[in-house]
Amino acid sequence: MTPQVQHGASIDWRAPTFPLAIAALVAPFAAVLQSKAMTPLGLLALVGCILLARLRQGAWPWPRGAAFWAGMALAGWGTLSALWAIDPRRSFSEGLSVVGMVLLAGAAARAAAQDAPEQRRKLGGAVLIGLGIGLAAALFDHLSGNALRAGVRGLHEAPASLAFGLKPAASVMALLLPLLAGASLAPRWRVGALLLGLAVLLVLPGDTAKLAALAGVLVAGAVALAPRRMPQVVAVALATVLLATPALLAPAIGIMGPRVERLPPSGIHRLLIWDFALGRAAEKPLTGWGMESARILPGGEARPDPLRLGVTDPNLRIWFTQPQLRLLPLHPHNGPLQIRLELGWIGATLAALALLMLGLAAARCAVPAAAAGALASGFVTFFASFGVWQNWWLCAAALALTIAAALPARR
Repeated sequence: MTPQVQHGASIDWRAPTFPLAIAALVAPFAAVLQSKAMTPLGLLALVGCILLARLRQGAWPWPRGAAFWAGMALAGWGTLSALWAIDPRRSFSEGLSVVGMVLLAGAAARAAAQDAPEQRRKLGGAVLIGLGIGLAAALFDHLSGNALRAGVRGLHEAPASLAFGLKPAASVMALLLPLLAGASLAPRWRVGALLLGLAVLLVLPGDTAKLAALAGVLVAGAVALAPRRMPQVVAVALATVLLATPALLAPAIGIMGPRVERLPPSGIHRLLIWDFALGRAAEKPLTGWGMESARILPGGEARPDPLRLGVTDPNLRIWFTQPQLRLLPLHPHNGPLQIRLELGWIGATLAALALLMLGLAAARCAVPAAAAGALASGFVTFFASFGVWQNWWLCAAALALTIAAALPARR
């Protein structure tokens, strides 16, 4: 048998969802070649969606809803943190960038959701084709020793550092994978596409991307089975984890005790980063140090000392003599901790509220499994990988959630 794909009207390039469909087709492959490409790609898709909605509907699709206002409150607080930040200019500009991103995502989501159902139905197919191309390219690049990305860069041999570039690409595809829950396929083929995509991502490098893909598929499956109650459970769980993580990290580090030497050196380094960030966060518990201040915190440029965690193994201690190691390299590699460090408990509360509202909004989407799955996948990456305010990642998340909001109910 062949997949039962339901066809609708031909693609209308004037439809607000048309730029989103093009971005869904291009994004996975573009991320494999260069993850930073998500910034212009995501911005162009969101802006194009808004402009086409204005042309077609005769009015601007002004964003609204609790999730939008909660996101604006968080972005506004980050902008306000310039008043007490270490680097006021950086905090102010980053805050304004996040304000703009929330505005674009909110307006594009509303514009896309108001498009004709037959045009919105094309989004699922675009995600399916785009992921197929991106995953195939990533798998080829990985198995060939990064020959694809080396060739694009004009390199005859791929340096060892090039392998790390697949990790952010895998995170982008893990973010988009749950959107296949909204593809117009027969149920067995839809499940098969999700599982095949998950299998490929489990082969690619990047532990966080693997966990994100697994979380996205599991949450999408759970919501598909219980669409009325499960999205609320997911929303509350994610918001609770965000708020509770900074308070739980210190006891977790202490529990390790002598067993810390069983960890790889990079794992010990991560614990030292968290220990330092927790100490600095405690100095300014209410307001934090200011948005994007983690990269320039006083003492962050110092060399990490594993003895602080009781590490006495000479081999492990030698690893920490590398000159490039810092006690806090750019960000703490933990989203909840970074928000707590930079924006204090006020910012953490606003972030948890925004996440809660996004989760509740996912329950109201036509395909809640796709929206909740993408949100869960993005949260895992936010929790353990990139800096919270990295533009390329915010653009990828905004694109994925906008597509999730636009997916129509399956026939």
